[in-house]
Amino acid sequence: MNFVIFMPDEWRAESAGCYGHPLVKTPHLDRLAEEGTRFGQCYAQHPVCSPSRASMFTGWYPHIRGHRTLWHLLRPDEPNLFKYLTAAGYDVRWYGKNDLLSQESFATSVTESLYPRGRGRFGPRVASDPEDPRYDSFLAHPFVGEAMETSDAACVQMGMDFLRSAHKKPFLLYLPLVLPHPPYSAPEPYHHMYAPQEVPPLRPKVFEGKPMFHRLIHQTRWLDRLTEEDFRKIAAIYLGQITYMDFLLGEVLKTLDETGLADDTCVIVISDHGDWAGEFGLVEKWPSALDDTILRMPLVMRMPGGVAAHIVDTPVELFDIMATILELAGVVAEHTHFAKSLVPQLSGARGDEERAAFAQGGYDPHEPHCFEGRSVGTYAQRGPDNIYYQKGLLQQTHPASVCRAVMIRTATHKLIYRTSDTCELYHMRADPRELENLYGRPQAAELQRKLERRLLDFYLHTSDVTPREEDPRGLPEGGFRAASLAAGRQDFSAERR
Repeated sequence: MNFVIFMPDEWRAESAGCYGHPLVKTPHLDRLAEEGTRFGQCYAQHPVCSPSRASMFTGWYPHIRGHRTLWHLLRPDEPNLFKYLTAAGYDVRWYGKNDLLSQESFATSVTESLYPRGRGRFGPRVASDPEDPRYDSFLAHPFVGEAMETSDAACVQMGMDFLRSAHKKPFLLYLPLVLPHPPYSAPEPYHHMYAPQEVPPLRPKVFEGKPMFHRLIHQTRWLDRLTEEDFRKIAAIYLGQITYMDFLLGEVLKTLDETGLADDTCVIVISDHGDWAGEFGLVEKWPSALDDTILRMPLVMRMPGGVAAHIVDTPVELFDIMATILELAGVVAEHTHFAKSLVPQLSGARGDEERAAFAQGGYDPHEPHCFEGRSVGTYAQRGPDNIYYQKGLLQQTHPASVCRAVMIRTATHKLIYRTSDTCELYHMRADPRELENLYGRPQAAELQRKLERRLLDFYLHTSDVTPREEDPRGLPEGGFRAASLAAGRQDFSAERR
Protein backbone atom coordinates (compact mmCIF):
# COMPACT_ATOMS: atom_id res chain seq x y z
CA MET A 1 0.00 0.00 0.00
CA ASN A 2 1.16 3.53 -0.79
CA PHE A 3 0.72 6.57 1.46
CA VAL A 4 0.23 10.30 0.99
CA ILE A 5 0.48 12.53 4.07
CA PHE A 6 -0.87 16.00 3.34
CA MET A 7 0.03 18.22 6.29
CA PRO A 8 -0.68 21.94 6.43
CA ASP A 9 0.71 23.81 9.44
CA GLU A 10 -1.58 25.30 12.15
CA TRP A 11 -4.90 24.05 10.74
CA ARG A 12 -7.25 23.50 13.68
CA ALA A 13 -10.07 21.00 13.34
CA GLU A 14 -12.99 23.33 13.99
CA SER A 15 -12.06 25.40 10.92
CA ALA A 16 -13.14 22.87 8.29
CA GLY A 17 -16.47 22.23 6.65
CA CYS A 18 -16.68 18.55 7.57
CA TYR A 19 -15.97 19.49 11.19
CA GLY A 20 -18.99 21.76 11.28
CA HIS A 21 -17.68 25.23 10.43
CA PRO A 22 -20.62 27.14 8.89
CA LEU A 23 -18.60 29.44 6.62
CA VAL A 24 -15.30 27.99 5.43
CA LYS A 25 -15.28 25.99 2.19
CA THR A 26 -13.23 22.77 2.25
CA PRO A 27 -14.88 20.64 -0.45
CA HIS A 28 -11.88 18.35 -1.03
CA LEU A 29 -11.36 17.54 2.64
CA ASP A 30 -15.12 17.03 2.94
CA ARG A 31 -15.01 14.64 -0.01
CA LEU A 32 -12.19 12.68 1.60
CA ALA A 33 -14.20 12.43 4.81
CA GLU A 34 -17.17 11.09 2.84
CA GLU A 35 -14.93 8.48 1.24
CA GLY A 36 -13.07 7.53 4.42
CA THR A 37 -12.99 8.15 8.17
CA ARG A 38 -13.06 11.43 10.04
CA PHE A 39 -11.71 11.53 13.59
CA GLY A 40 -13.59 14.18 15.52
CA GLN A 41 -11.46 14.27 18.67
CA CYS A 42 -7.85 13.97 17.55
CA TYR A 43 -5.32 15.74 19.78
CA ALA A 44 -1.74 16.79 19.11
CA GLN A 45 0.81 15.99 21.81
CA HIS A 46 2.36 19.48 21.86
CA PRO A 47 1.27 23.01 20.80
CA VAL A 48 4.49 23.81 18.87
CA CYS A 49 5.67 22.48 15.49
CA SER A 50 8.87 20.53 16.18
CA PRO A 51 7.80 18.77 19.39
CA SER A 52 4.43 17.88 17.92
CA ARG A 53 6.02 16.33 14.83
CA ALA A 54 8.63 14.48 16.87
CA SER A 55 5.79 12.84 18.80
CA MET A 56 3.74 12.27 15.67
CA PHE A 57 6.36 10.20 13.91
CA THR A 58 7.83 8.31 16.89
CA GLY A 59 4.79 7.51 19.03
CA TRP A 60 6.59 9.10 21.98
CA TYR A 61 5.21 11.79 24.26
CA PRO A 62 7.41 14.91 24.30
CA HIS A 63 8.90 14.22 27.73
CA ILE A 64 10.29 10.77 26.87
CA ARG A 65 13.40 11.97 25.04
CA GLY A 66 13.17 15.70 25.73
CA HIS A 67 11.62 16.68 22.39
CA ARG A 68 9.98 19.77 23.87
CA THR A 69 11.65 22.64 22.00
CA LEU A 70 11.82 24.10 18.53
CA TRP A 71 15.40 22.98 17.97
CA HIS A 72 15.64 19.47 19.43
CA LEU A 73 14.93 17.47 16.27
CA LEU A 74 15.06 13.69 15.87
CA ARG A 75 18.61 12.32 15.92
CA PRO A 76 19.99 9.42 13.82
CA ASP A 77 19.90 7.03 16.79
CA GLU A 78 16.17 7.64 17.32
CA PRO A 79 13.35 5.82 15.56
CA ASN A 80 10.92 7.48 13.19
CA LEU A 81 8.20 6.34 10.80
CA PHE A 82 10.14 7.31 7.67
CA LYS A 83 13.22 5.37 8.73
CA TYR A 84 11.10 2.24 9.26
CA LEU A 85 9.51 2.52 5.83
CA THR A 86 12.82 3.25 4.08
CA ALA A 87 14.36 0.16 5.69
CA ALA A 88 11.35 -1.86 4.54
CA GLY A 89 11.94 -0.85 0.90
CA TYR A 90 9.61 2.13 0.58
CA ASP A 91 10.40 5.10 -1.63
CA VAL A 92 9.98 8.01 0.82
CA ARG A 93 9.62 11.44 -0.81
CA TRP A 94 9.54 14.63 1.27
CA TYR A 95 8.58 17.93 -0.37
CA GLY A 96 8.17 20.75 2.12
CA LYS A 97 9.44 22.30 5.32
CA ASN A 98 11.42 20.48 7.99
CA ASP A 99 10.48 20.76 11.65
CA LEU A 100 11.24 17.12 12.41
CA LEU A 101 14.61 15.60 11.50
CA SER A 102 18.15 16.70 12.24
CA GLN A 103 20.20 16.96 9.08
CA GLU A 104 22.09 13.79 9.96
CA SER A 105 18.83 11.79 10.08
CA PHE A 106 17.74 12.32 6.48
CA ALA A 107 20.19 9.85 4.95
CA THR A 108 18.56 6.81 6.57
CA SER A 109 14.97 8.13 6.55
CA VAL A 110 14.19 9.70 3.18
CA THR A 111 14.82 8.87 -0.48
CA GLU A 112 14.53 12.50 -1.56
CA SER A 113 13.82 15.69 0.37
CA LEU A 114 13.40 19.10 -1.25
CA TYR A 115 11.88 22.39 -0.23
CA PRO A 116 11.29 24.40 -3.39
CA ARG A 117 10.72 28.13 -3.17
CA GLY A 118 7.76 29.83 -4.75
CA ARG A 119 8.01 32.54 -7.34
CA GLY A 120 5.79 35.00 -5.48
CA ARG A 121 6.13 36.55 -2.03
CA PHE A 122 3.89 37.19 0.93
CA GLY A 123 2.79 40.75 1.44
CA PRO A 124 4.22 43.02 4.14
CA ARG A 125 2.65 43.12 7.55
CA VAL A 126 -0.20 45.49 8.28
CA ALA A 127 0.88 47.74 11.16
CA SER A 128 -1.62 50.08 12.79
CA ASP A 129 1.26 51.80 14.55
CA PRO A 130 4.40 51.42 12.40
CA GLU A 131 6.37 53.67 14.76
CA ASP A 132 6.14 51.12 17.57
CA PRO A 133 7.42 47.60 16.87
CA ARG A 134 5.66 46.23 19.95
CA TYR A 135 2.48 46.15 17.93
CA ASP A 136 2.14 43.06 15.76
CA SER A 137 -1.06 41.15 15.08
CA PHE A 138 0.54 38.94 12.36
CA LEU A 139 -1.93 40.52 9.92
CA ALA A 140 -0.41 40.93 6.45
CA HIS A 141 -1.29 42.07 2.95
CA PRO A 142 -2.19 39.50 0.26
CA PHE A 143 0.40 37.24 -1.32
CA VAL A 144 1.95 38.82 -4.39
CA GLY A 145 1.60 36.25 -7.14
CA GLU A 146 -0.73 33.54 -8.39
CA ALA A 147 -2.13 30.68 -6.35
CA MET A 148 0.34 28.21 -7.87
CA GLU A 149 3.35 30.46 -7.19
CA THR A 150 3.62 29.91 -3.43
CA SER A 151 6.22 27.60 -1.89
CA ASP A 152 3.38 25.33 -0.79
CA ALA A 153 2.14 25.07 -4.37
CA ALA A 154 5.69 24.30 -5.53
CA CYS A 155 5.90 21.47 -3.01
CA VAL A 156 2.55 20.09 -4.12
CA GLN A 157 3.61 20.34 -7.75
CA MET A 158 6.73 18.28 -7.02
CA GLY A 159 4.55 15.76 -5.25
CA MET A 160 2.20 15.53 -8.22
CA ASP A 161 5.15 15.12 -10.59
CA PHE A 162 6.34 12.25 -8.44
CA LEU A 163 2.89 10.65 -8.47
CA ARG A 164 2.88 10.80 -12.28
CA SER A 165 6.28 9.12 -12.53
CA ALA A 166 6.92 5.39 -12.76
CA HIS A 167 6.90 3.58 -9.42
CA LYS A 168 8.99 0.48 -8.90
CA LYS A 169 8.48 0.40 -5.13
CA PRO A 170 5.67 1.27 -2.74
CA PHE A 171 5.97 4.88 -1.65
CA LEU A 172 5.17 7.42 1.01
CA LEU A 173 4.73 10.99 -0.20
CA TYR A 174 5.03 13.51 2.64
CA LEU A 175 3.88 17.10 2.00
CA PRO A 176 4.58 19.27 5.08
CA LEU A 177 3.30 22.68 4.02
CA VAL A 178 3.47 26.15 5.61
CA LEU A 179 -0.03 27.64 5.54
CA PRO A 180 -2.28 28.46 7.32
CA HIS A 181 0.66 29.57 9.45
CA PRO A 182 0.95 33.30 10.30
CA PRO A 183 1.51 35.96 9.08
CA TYR A 184 -2.09 35.90 7.95
CA SER A 185 -1.78 36.24 4.19
CA ALA A 186 -2.91 34.22 1.19
CA PRO A 187 -2.95 34.53 -2.60
CA GLU A 188 -6.09 35.93 -4.14
CA PRO A 189 -8.92 35.13 -4.35
CA TYR A 190 -8.39 33.38 -1.00
CA HIS A 191 -7.09 36.38 0.95
CA HIS A 192 -10.40 38.24 0.58
CA MET A 193 -12.64 35.20 0.10
CA TYR A 194 -14.47 35.65 3.40
CA ALA A 195 -15.94 38.89 4.70
CA PRO A 196 -15.03 39.66 8.32
CA GLN A 197 -18.64 40.44 9.19
CA GLU A 198 -19.65 36.93 8.09
CA VAL A 199 -17.22 35.18 10.42
CA PRO A 200 -19.08 33.34 13.22
CA PRO A 201 -18.70 34.84 16.71
CA LEU A 202 -15.22 34.35 18.09
CA ARG A 203 -14.42 33.24 21.62
CA PRO A 204 -14.34 36.39 23.74
CA LYS A 205 -11.26 37.88 25.34
CA VAL A 206 -11.09 36.17 28.75
CA PHE A 207 -8.56 36.79 31.51
CA GLU A 208 -10.41 35.49 34.56
CA GLY A 209 -9.68 31.81 35.08
CA LYS A 210 -7.13 31.76 32.25
CA PRO A 211 -3.33 31.44 32.45
CA MET A 212 -1.30 34.64 32.59
CA PHE A 213 -0.13 34.45 28.98
CA HIS A 214 -3.61 35.52 27.81
CA ARG A 215 -3.17 38.92 29.46
CA LEU A 216 0.56 39.23 28.79
CA ILE A 217 0.25 38.53 25.07
CA HIS A 218 -2.36 41.28 24.87
CA GLN A 219 -0.13 43.72 26.72
CA THR A 220 3.16 43.01 25.01
CA ARG A 221 1.79 42.83 21.47
CA TRP A 222 -0.70 45.64 22.10
CA LEU A 223 -3.53 43.46 20.88
CA ASP A 224 -5.86 45.33 23.22
CA ARG A 225 -5.73 48.12 20.63
CA LEU A 226 -7.52 45.90 18.12
CA THR A 227 -11.26 46.04 17.62
CA GLU A 228 -13.63 43.13 17.21
CA GLU A 229 -13.60 43.90 13.48
CA ASP A 230 -9.81 43.55 13.42
CA PHE A 231 -9.95 40.10 15.00
CA ARG A 232 -12.68 39.07 12.58
CA LYS A 233 -10.49 40.17 9.69
CA ILE A 234 -7.67 38.00 11.02
CA ALA A 235 -10.09 35.09 11.36
CA ALA A 236 -11.43 35.65 7.84
CA ILE A 237 -7.96 35.56 6.26
CA TYR A 238 -7.10 32.44 8.28
CA LEU A 239 -10.18 30.76 6.78
CA GLY A 240 -9.04 31.89 3.35
CA GLN A 241 -5.66 30.26 3.94
CA ILE A 242 -7.47 27.04 4.84
CA THR A 243 -9.55 27.08 1.67
CA TYR A 244 -6.32 27.61 -0.26
CA MET A 245 -4.84 24.53 1.43
CA ASP A 246 -7.98 22.62 0.50
CA PHE A 247 -7.50 23.70 -3.12
CA LEU A 248 -3.98 22.21 -3.08
CA LEU A 249 -5.35 19.03 -1.50
CA GLY A 250 -7.80 18.82 -4.38
CA GLU A 251 -4.91 18.94 -6.85
CA VAL A 252 -3.26 15.98 -5.11
CA LEU A 253 -6.51 13.98 -5.05
CA LYS A 254 -7.11 14.71 -8.73
CA THR A 255 -3.62 13.45 -9.57
CA LEU A 256 -4.20 10.24 -7.62
CA ASP A 257 -7.42 9.70 -9.58
CA GLU A 258 -5.81 10.46 -12.95
CA THR A 259 -2.86 8.13 -12.37
CA GLY A 260 -4.97 5.27 -11.02
CA LEU A 261 -3.06 5.36 -7.73
CA ALA A 262 -6.13 6.20 -5.65
CA ASP A 263 -7.12 2.53 -5.46
CA ASP A 264 -3.98 1.48 -3.59
CA THR A 265 -2.96 4.67 -1.77
CA CYS A 266 -3.96 5.62 1.75
CA VAL A 267 -4.46 9.39 2.00
CA ILE A 268 -4.01 11.10 5.38
CA VAL A 269 -4.77 14.76 6.05
CA ILE A 270 -3.47 16.14 9.33
CA SER A 271 -1.89 19.21 10.88
CA ASP A 272 0.64 19.58 13.68
CA HIS A 273 -1.24 22.08 15.88
CA GLY A 274 -3.75 24.89 15.59
CA ASP A 275 -3.83 28.68 15.74
CA TRP A 276 -5.92 31.16 17.69
CA ALA A 277 -6.44 33.43 14.66
CA GLY A 278 -8.56 35.85 16.69
CA GLU A 279 -10.10 33.42 19.19
CA PHE A 280 -9.85 34.74 22.77
CA GLY A 281 -8.54 37.95 21.18
CA LEU A 282 -5.23 36.19 20.51
CA VAL A 283 -3.08 35.33 17.50
CA GLU A 284 -0.66 32.55 16.60
CA LYS A 285 0.07 30.06 19.43
CA TRP A 286 1.96 29.68 22.73
CA PRO A 287 4.21 26.82 23.94
CA SER A 288 2.05 26.04 26.98
CA ALA A 289 -1.39 26.72 25.47
CA LEU A 290 -3.43 23.51 25.55
CA ASP A 291 -6.93 24.63 24.53
CA ASP A 292 -8.82 23.01 21.66
CA THR A 293 -8.08 25.80 19.19
CA ILE A 294 -4.41 24.83 19.50
CA LEU A 295 -4.53 21.05 20.07
CA ARG A 296 -7.64 19.60 18.39
CA MET A 297 -6.54 18.56 14.92
CA PRO A 298 -8.25 17.52 11.71
CA LEU A 299 -7.52 13.87 10.99
CA VAL A 300 -9.16 12.42 7.90
CA MET A 301 -7.98 9.12 6.42
CA ARG A 302 -9.08 7.25 3.31
CA MET A 303 -7.82 3.69 3.22
CA PRO A 304 -8.21 1.44 0.17
CA GLY A 305 -10.92 -1.04 1.08
CA GLY A 306 -11.91 0.94 4.15
CA VAL A 307 -15.36 2.11 5.12
CA ALA A 308 -16.82 5.35 3.83
CA ALA A 309 -18.39 8.27 5.74
CA HIS A 310 -17.31 6.84 9.09
CA ILE A 311 -16.96 9.19 12.08
CA VAL A 312 -15.02 8.41 15.24
CA ASP A 313 -15.87 10.92 17.95
CA THR A 314 -13.87 9.50 20.85
CA PRO A 315 -10.37 10.71 21.75
CA VAL A 316 -7.40 9.62 19.65
CA GLU A 317 -3.88 11.01 19.59
CA LEU A 318 -2.11 12.49 16.61
CA PHE A 319 0.81 10.10 16.88
CA ASP A 320 -1.58 7.21 16.21
CA ILE A 321 -0.92 7.76 12.51
CA MET A 322 2.55 6.23 13.00
CA ALA A 323 1.17 2.95 14.34
CA THR A 324 -1.58 2.98 11.70
CA ILE A 325 0.80 3.40 8.76
CA LEU A 326 3.19 0.76 10.09
CA GLU A 327 0.37 -1.77 10.39
CA LEU A 328 -0.93 -1.03 6.91
CA ALA A 329 2.61 -1.33 5.53
CA GLY A 330 3.20 -4.62 7.34
CA VAL A 331 6.15 -3.19 9.27
CA VAL A 332 6.74 -4.01 12.93
CA ALA A 333 8.07 -1.23 15.16
CA GLU A 334 11.26 -2.15 16.96
CA HIS A 335 10.95 0.46 19.68
CA THR A 336 8.55 0.91 22.58
CA HIS A 337 5.95 3.53 21.77
CA PHE A 338 2.48 4.60 22.91
CA ALA A 339 0.64 5.10 19.63
CA LYS A 340 -2.38 2.94 18.85
CA SER A 341 -3.25 1.75 15.37
CA LEU A 342 -6.46 3.18 13.94
CA VAL A 343 -6.84 0.43 11.34
CA PRO A 344 -9.90 -1.04 13.14
CA GLN A 345 -11.62 2.35 12.95
CA LEU A 346 -10.75 2.69 9.26
CA SER A 347 -12.57 -0.60 8.83
CA GLY A 348 -15.67 0.64 10.66
CA ALA A 349 -14.98 -0.03 14.34
CA ARG A 350 -16.08 2.40 17.00
CA GLY A 351 -13.65 4.39 19.07
CA ASP A 352 -12.66 3.75 22.65
CA GLU A 353 -14.97 5.66 25.00
CA GLU A 354 -12.57 5.18 27.92
CA ARG A 355 -9.47 6.44 26.15
CA ALA A 356 -7.88 9.76 27.07
CA ALA A 357 -5.56 11.95 25.03
CA PHE A 358 -2.53 13.67 26.56
CA ALA A 359 -0.48 16.71 25.62
CA GLN A 360 2.37 18.70 27.14
CA GLY A 361 4.04 22.05 26.78
CA GLY A 362 6.23 24.68 28.40
CA TYR A 363 9.65 24.82 30.05
CA ASP A 364 11.19 24.90 33.52
CA PRO A 365 13.35 27.71 34.95
CA HIS A 366 16.30 25.30 35.27
CA GLU A 367 16.41 24.86 31.46
CA PRO A 368 16.98 28.39 30.07
CA HIS A 369 18.28 26.87 26.82
CA CYS A 370 14.71 25.82 25.98
CA PHE A 371 13.10 29.27 25.99
CA GLU A 372 12.66 31.32 22.86
CA GLY A 373 14.30 34.73 22.77
CA ARG A 374 17.72 33.43 23.85
CA SER A 375 20.78 35.65 23.47
CA VAL A 376 22.84 32.99 21.68
CA GLY A 377 22.40 30.13 19.24
CA THR A 378 20.40 29.55 16.09
CA TYR A 379 17.21 30.80 17.69
CA ALA A 380 18.77 33.83 19.35
CA GLN A 381 16.62 36.86 19.98
CA ARG A 382 16.07 38.82 16.80
CA GLY A 383 15.50 42.56 16.48
CA PRO A 384 12.30 44.40 17.46
CA ASP A 385 11.13 44.46 13.85
CA ASN A 386 10.93 40.65 13.77
CA ILE A 387 7.45 39.22 14.21
CA TYR A 388 8.65 36.84 16.93
CA TYR A 389 10.58 39.43 18.93
CA GLN A 390 7.83 40.10 21.46
CA LYS A 391 7.12 36.39 21.84
CA GLY A 392 10.73 35.61 22.75
CA LEU A 393 11.05 38.67 24.96
CA LEU A 394 7.91 37.69 26.89
CA GLN A 395 9.30 34.23 27.58
CA GLN A 396 12.57 35.74 28.83
CA THR A 397 10.98 38.37 31.07
CA HIS A 398 8.04 36.27 32.34
CA PRO A 399 9.19 32.63 32.33
CA ALA A 400 6.25 31.55 34.48
CA SER A 401 3.98 32.42 31.56
CA VAL A 402 5.45 29.47 29.67
CA CYS A 403 5.76 27.07 32.60
CA ARG A 404 5.43 23.30 32.23
CA ALA A 405 1.88 22.16 31.51
CA VAL A 406 0.16 18.85 30.86
CA MET A 407 -3.33 18.06 29.56
CA ILE A 408 -5.62 15.09 29.86
CA ARG A 409 -8.65 15.06 27.56
CA THR A 410 -11.32 12.40 28.08
CA ALA A 411 -14.50 11.99 26.05
CA THR A 412 -16.24 14.47 28.35
CA HIS A 413 -13.70 16.61 30.24
CA LYS A 414 -10.33 18.33 30.02
CA LEU A 415 -7.86 19.04 32.80
CA ILE A 416 -4.75 21.20 32.31
CA TYR A 417 -2.24 21.20 35.15
CA ARG A 418 0.42 23.90 35.27
CA THR A 419 3.43 24.12 37.57
CA SER A 420 3.52 27.91 38.04
CA ASP A 421 0.31 29.29 36.61
CA THR A 422 -3.44 28.81 36.45
CA CYS A 423 -4.72 25.26 36.12
CA GLU A 424 -7.86 24.61 34.07
CA LEU A 425 -10.77 22.17 34.14
CA TYR A 426 -13.62 22.14 31.63
CA HIS A 427 -16.75 20.13 30.97
CA MET A 428 -16.19 19.84 27.23
CA ARG A 429 -19.73 18.81 26.32
CA ALA A 430 -21.37 21.60 28.27
CA ASP A 431 -18.60 24.15 27.57
CA PRO A 432 -16.79 23.20 24.33
CA ARG A 433 -15.39 26.72 23.92
CA GLU A 434 -13.56 26.46 27.27
CA LEU A 435 -14.91 29.62 28.83
CA GLU A 436 -15.81 28.45 32.38
CA ASN A 437 -12.85 27.15 34.35
CA LEU A 438 -14.03 24.68 37.01
CA TYR A 439 -10.63 24.02 38.55
CA GLY A 440 -10.70 24.41 42.33
CA ARG A 441 -14.47 24.65 42.57
CA PRO A 442 -16.05 22.47 45.28
CA GLN A 443 -18.62 20.95 42.92
CA ALA A 444 -15.81 19.69 40.65
CA ALA A 445 -13.46 18.46 43.39
CA GLU A 446 -14.08 14.73 42.88
CA LEU A 447 -13.74 14.99 39.09
CA GLN A 448 -10.56 17.01 39.50
CA ARG A 449 -9.10 14.42 41.87
CA LYS A 450 -9.82 11.56 39.46
CA LEU A 451 -8.27 13.34 36.49
CA GLU A 452 -5.18 14.36 38.46
CA ARG A 453 -4.75 10.76 39.61
CA ARG A 454 -5.04 9.65 35.99
CA LEU A 455 -2.34 12.15 35.04
CA LEU A 456 -0.07 10.63 37.69
CA ASP A 457 -0.71 7.17 36.24
CA PHE A 458 0.07 8.52 32.78
CA TYR A 459 3.45 9.82 33.85
CA LEU A 460 4.32 6.60 35.67
CA HIS A 461 3.50 4.48 32.63
CA THR A 462 5.29 6.74 30.14
CA SER A 463 8.17 8.03 32.24
CA ASP A 464 10.72 6.38 29.96
CA VAL A 465 11.29 3.72 27.32
CA THR A 466 13.89 1.02 27.76
CA PRO A 467 15.92 -0.39 24.86
CA ARG A 468 15.00 -3.76 23.44
CA GLU A 469 18.53 -4.91 22.59
CA GLU A 470 19.93 -8.18 23.85
CA ASP A 471 22.36 -8.06 26.77
CA PRO A 472 25.39 -6.30 25.23
CA ARG A 473 27.75 -8.51 27.21
CA GLY A 474 26.77 -11.43 24.97
CA LEU A 475 26.58 -13.92 27.84
CA PRO A 476 27.06 -17.58 26.92
CA GLU A 477 24.98 -20.35 28.37
CA GLY A 478 25.55 -20.44 32.10
CA GLY A 479 25.05 -16.73 32.66
CA PHE A 480 27.23 -14.19 34.39
CA ARG A 481 29.26 -16.64 36.52
CA ALA A 482 30.26 -18.78 33.54
CA ALA A 483 31.19 -15.72 31.47
CA SER A 484 33.29 -14.27 34.27
CA LEU A 485 35.17 -17.47 34.95
CA ALA A 486 35.77 -18.13 31.25
CA ALA A 487 37.33 -14.70 30.93
CA GLY A 488 39.48 -15.21 33.99
CA ARG A 489 37.88 -12.31 35.83
CA GLN A 490 36.59 -12.10 39.38
CA ASP A 491 33.12 -13.57 39.91
CA PHE A 492 30.79 -11.13 41.61
CA SER A 493 27.95 -12.76 43.50
CA ALA A 494 24.30 -11.81 43.14
CA GLU A 495 24.45 -10.30 46.63
CA ARG A 496 27.32 -8.00 45.72
CA ARG A 497 25.62 -7.01 42.49
